[in-house]
Amino acid sequence: MAFLNVVVYVVSAIVALVPALHVLSIALSNPLFTFLARFITSVLCLVVASTYGVIASIVLRLAGYGGLSQWTVARCFKWVMWLFAGVTFSIHDPHGSLHTRPAVFVGNHQSELDVLMLGCMFPQYCSVTAKASLKFMPFLGWFMYLSKTVFINRSNNKEARVAFAGAVKTMQKDRQSVFLFPEGTRSYANEPRVLPFKKGAFHLAVQAQVPVVPIVVANYSGVLDVKKRVFNSGTIPISVLEAIPTKGLTADDVAELTLKVQKLVEQELIKVSQSAQKTGVAVNGKKATGLADAVKSQ
Repeated sequence: MAFLNVVVYVVSAIVALVPALHVLSIALSNPLFTFLARFITSVLCLVVASTYGVIASIVLRLAGYGGLSQWTVARCFKWVMWLFAGVTFSIHDPHGSLHTRPAVFVGNHQSELDVLMLGCMFPQYCSVTAKASLKFMPFLGWFMYLSKTVFINRSNNKEARVAFAGAVKTMQKDRQSVFLFPEGTRSYANEPRVLPFKKGAFHLAVQAQVPVVPIVVANYSGVLDVKKRVFNSGTIPISVLEAIPTKGLTADDVAELTLKVQKLVEQELIKVSQSAQKTGVAVNGKKATGLADAVKSQ
């Protein structure tokens, strides 16, 4: 009963607070206040989705469909963010790669808004990896623990290898996919670029002998720029590339596979970001133009 009271309280807070924040941001015409209004809205939406996730994960696990937990909660977050914050992602998947199962999905990591990106593109029977400390976070951590998240202690290589070994078994037994950000951290880039890819995701794919599916999200510095405290509404494009098979590859091939995927992501990021510039999602700057010329010359 106490848990339900918390849920009712949070939902009521959103219904009452979010419209007031948006009205004030429009009335004051202050970019900083608009940033704060959307930031607070996003946090409240995440709490609602995570709370729903705890309940949904328990029900789905009892029903034998625990692998769907993160997918259903992802969709919940997608719709509440679109409704209350006016931000969403559109998906272009010409090869039908999101239906690949199981697979290791990898994507470029720009900011905290990538949680919403996962909400919009997350396929069924897929889980994320996360740093071990998130397990103890109220609501979000509870949901992640119940929904087959692969927790990794990045400061302990031995524990990380054990977690990956468990992920391989789950992928092979339950046909459960995994999503990772190979950059390892957020770039906060205001131009279309990625940080060097780490090899962990590709070791996992090779160990499990499953395809790698690159997810390329357009630079969205026109929607969210944390450093400049800018947070606008908008629809951000996602390009899903063709699945890359790993059958027959070994640990010796991981370095080459990592570089191959990074190059593909960098090339597609230029293209999808140039498209996003036309709608104001990505900021049009000299750096972006220079990167585009560099890609063309390769």
